[in-house]
Amino acid sequence: MAKKQPKPPFPPQHQDKPGLESKLSPRPQYQAAEYKAAGKLQDKVALITGGDSGIGRAVALLYAREGADVALVYLPAEESDARQTQAAVEAAGRHALLIAGDVTDAEFCEQAVEQTVETFGKLDILVNNAAFQQHQPSLTDLSQEQWERTFRTNIFGYFFMAKAALPHLREGSAILNTGSITGLQGEKQLLDYASTKGAIHAFTKSLAQNLVDKGIRVNCIAPGPVWTPLNSTDKPPDKVAKFGQDTPMQRPAQPEEIAPAYVFFASEADSSYITGEVLTLLGGETTAA
Repeated sequence: MAKKQPKPPFPPQHQDKPGLESKLSPRPQYQAAEYKAAGKLQDKVALITGGDSGIGRAVALLYAREGADVALVYLPAEESDARQTQAAVEAAGRHALLIAGDVTDAEFCEQAVEQTVETFGKLDILVNNAAFQQHQPSLTDLSQEQWERTFRTNIFGYFFMAKAALPHLREGSAILNTGSITGLQGEKQLLDYASTKGAIHAFTKSLAQNLVDKGIRVNCIAPGPVWTPLNSTDKPPDKVAKFGQDTPMQRPAQPEEIAPAYVFFASEADSSYITGEVLTLLGGETTAA
């Protein structure tokens, strides 16, 4: 029998940025109890930005269950969530390295990669997942400061991490980027965020072409609404309560439903002939791609 996932209405709620998974109600589902691991990433090393909670947490746990050690990049304010993710990875029998910092800083990104390689001896998989999002009613409400912060987090950070990781990647390695339905369809109150997600999709395809001769695959997962702390920091409480109800499945995805796609793209056994793909996970919506 299929697992019943939470549906709106949820309790009205709001958090200050960056938000904590531990304060979200209901708690996001990341354990993926029905997932059956098969050693697809045995002894691989992955670095995941935004790895403390949400999609990043679910990906870290599945990677650990598939045999990988993980480095988790997160903001210092998210330390408590990062510790919980570390505990989940270790309970799965693998190691988790915690690296606090901000991906908008190119020097930090270089340090995060170097720390990962120094700790684990190599790097096989980069997951660019950290994001900043803030709705604004109109273009006139969108400040230059917010525009620049969104771009520096959501696309500059991906560039910084990929450039820092590349010298350590080799044939068979993979780069995974988190895109969004907003990057395909647009979103009138997310002018900056949607623009960065569209940039991520183009960055994925371009970098895939650039690296194909090296045997390094680059792919993108573009979800619709996902129940993560990001949303509770960005919307009024009454909007959070209805989050995801306008999808055909009438609910947001849970992180555990998105994470297997990241395993698929990281695993050579599953996707050795796939690069430059933008995979949409939209809860029944069929008009985005």
